[in-house]
Amino acid sequence: MQIQTTFSSAPKSFGEPMKGHISLGSSFRAILFIIPVGLLGLILVIFRVPESAIIGVEIVFAIIVGIVVSGVRVAAQWEKGVVLRLGKFHAIKGPGMIYILPILEHVSFVDTRIQVLNIPSQKVITKDNVPAQIDGVVFFLVTNPEKAILSIQDFKFAIAQYSQTALRDVVGGLTLDELLSEREQVQAKIGEIVEVHIKDWGLHVDSIRLQDIEVPEDLKKMMSRQASAEREKRATITKAEGDKMAAAELNDVAHEIGIFLGKKNREEKQE
Repeated sequence: MQIQTTFSSAPKSFGEPMKGHISLGSSFRAILFIIPVGLLGLILVIFRVPESAIIGVEIVFAIIVGIVVSGVRVAAQWEKGVVLRLGKFHAIKGPGMIYILPILEHVSFVDTRIQVLNIPSQKVITKDNVPAQIDGVVFFLVTNPEKAILSIQDFKFAIAQYSQTALRDVVGGLTLDELLSEREQVQAKIGEIVEVHIKDWGLHVDSIRLQDIEVPEDLKKMMSRQASAEREKRATITKAEGDKMAAAELNDVAHEIGIFLGKKNREEKQE
């Protein structure tokens, strides 16, 4: 019987991870800028400096303060800042307030918590030539921020790509029954394969989970009929075994009754 590769078109909803670095230093930089500029303006007014001079001094001072304050950054408790000075690695800073030299230095923030990436839906063919559509999710964390930034262009994209290829390779070597019955082993094997490739990037796979394994609708119906036939088979076997046990019990009872009646007849003849 030919299986049509038609999958369910029902919409799926998966959780979306947080996007990028949350800026915690913008309001702090604003305060550091406003306070000295405002104080200088107040001092100039108190000393009755001409208005034209106040404007010029304020503009120059505001530019200087703005440049100095622009180097202030705030890293959250779960973040590390990878600082590059003139394009070269300089230091790992954070969490908390950090300062980078304006123009000369650049900082990239790395989240060191366990992160989650959805593995895009994959259409794969199992070892017994059954098409399946699989959705998964990978849990990972950054163990070395320096390597994660310097060794790979985009570690999130890279780990998602490795997870996809590893999923297809592992599932392609399994039958459908093995895929459905050995889900934990399949997830662990995919995680091991991905870990081997990403460990040199300062990343670690916590786990990979298969969220949904979808097979064609025709195959679902066939599996349902097979399961129903299997249940009927077990029920028939169970009933036959029950009848056999009941017949054996009746046979034993009949045998015991025959022994009892024979003994009773012998006793009556002796009397």
